[in-house]
Amino acid sequence: MSSAVPTVPPSARRLPLAGVLRLGGPSDIWFKPALSVVVAVAPPNLTLLALGRLDLAMYTMAGSLCALYAHNRPYAARARALAWVVAGMLGGLGVALVTASLTTNAAVLVTVGALLAAAQKTLCDATRIGPPGHVVLAFISSASLFAPQSLGDVPSHLALAAAAGAWAWTVGMAPGLLRPHGPERRATAHALKAAAASVAAPEDARARAAAAAAVHTAWQSLLSTGARSAPRRALERLVVRAEVALAAPAGTDPERLRGWARALSGTGPVPHPDGLGDAADELLGVEAALAFGEPPLLARLRPLAPIALRTALGCALAGYVSLALGVGRPYWALVTAASLYQANVTLTWSRGVQRVTGNLLGVAAFAVLVPLAHTGPAALVLCCLALNFGAEALIGRNYWLGSVCVTPMALLITEFAHAQRPGELMTDRVLDTLVGAVVGFVAAVAVTNRRAGDRIEAALAAVDRAQEHAAALLAEERPEPGALESARRGLSAAVVHLRSAADAAAGEWWRRALPEERVMRAERTGHRTLAATVRRQGLHRWEGAQV
Repeated sequence: MSSAVPTVPPSARRLPLAGVLRLGGPSDIWFKPALSVVVAVAPPNLTLLALGRLDLAMYTMAGSLCALYAHNRPYAARARALAWVVAGMLGGLGVALVTASLTTNAAVLVTVGALLAAAQKTLCDATRIGPPGHVVLAFISSASLFAPQSLGDVPSHLALAAAAGAWAWTVGMAPGLLRPHGPERRATAHALKAAAASVAAPEDARARAAAAAAVHTAWQSLLSTGARSAPRRALERLVVRAEVALAAPAGTDPERLRGWARALSGTGPVPHPDGLGDAADELLGVEAALAFGEPPLLARLRPLAPIALRTALGCALAGYVSLALGVGRPYWALVTAASLYQANVTLTWSRGVQRVTGNLLGVAAFAVLVPLAHTGPAALVLCCLALNFGAEALIGRNYWLGSVCVTPMALLITEFAHAQRPGELMTDRVLDTLVGAVVGFVAAVAVTNRRAGDRIEAALAAVDRAQEHAAALLAEERPEPGALESARRGLSAAVVHLRSAADAAAGEWWRRALPEERVMRAERTGHRTLAATVRRQGLHRWEGAQV
């Protein structure tokens, strides 16, 4: 594909304010992580309360908070993901506890915390573990660094965390007994709704890109479930319908797509669209590992080097500045900085505004709650449980809204060991929030991500290769069985990745020229080729089945 004059020159982007604090709609499954974390946290904390050992709650919380993860993954994949989250949590906690038992030098502790936060951020991004990502891991490991510790107590403290982690794994897997295909149904429903939105607005490139990404995610969900059961086969056919709607929108009824999506929201049978005919045998029986298989972990880690450096530098500097100001809990500044880092500087700025807003309001909420929490240990535990639920219920609407609950919860957790002076806690938290946000963002600006442009070039090359391969198969009179479908899925995945890489690079503040014309042309060509494969496969003419 020939080069074109870029439409966007190197420049400093304007950092947005409008819309950063706007509330969105609640997540489809907002109640699942909210209830899961309460069920995971309550038994260990109430047990410790009964034993009079709330001072150990920090270690059980480390394991319990693993219940926040992997709610969008099918249960077979969720089992593996949660096991790795628990292992990662225990690994970070172990390093923190051993370090805290060997030294009390605050600068050393901040340095170790920053390196742990960078490693956690990089691994969570590379494995796409999803919300809450590295932030919870960094919070636990950083707080543990500054808790008094002896080397002999480390095994028992890790055992408490492991036991709570095993309980959190059980809590995360339990809904599968009632709705074993729930995550795949939700992913398929989202793909159908996104395809309907794209069909209803055929000129909206963003809607088309969002729909393509939703279809790609649905296939990833379905292909990670192992055995192809009857419900999964039915879900596959619905995802195919969403794909066909994108590639051949003419004559597609978006309301029918939405109707199928609504039918998937309950526990009833999966809709079975009629008329797939013989085309479905090749379509649904093909191996799609080539199209959707993950590259090796090392290959996924390399592009994240600038983000890792930003995280390590920003967290370390935030902690050092906090120490210089005499704040007693520098790990709060460290965690604030760690929470900022997103795919690019623009998103990092937005997260910083949200974090500061939520934390300041959360400190005010703590001032209101602390008299109630100080009435007794039981009230303290119940307040933390309520805040756990509120944080997960609200954070999907906007990060700042969830932070209004997270902040007082973090402040109250410090009182599990012994009562603190509220005024000092609130002052330290406000200072650390401001220090972490300012220093963390400065580090994000200082560490430029030059690889963002390289990722676009690599993604463009991948789309070119996939498009040429699909076009060559279209030119053949009789392609090998399954070859055209594999090529179609491979091209679809490449187009989705290109859009992701272009969006990430566009959000960098100082940047080199971006080949936007080439990206747009590659997307248009890719979608035309996808439509041609649909026509060649005859998928848009299923007898008796208007999409």
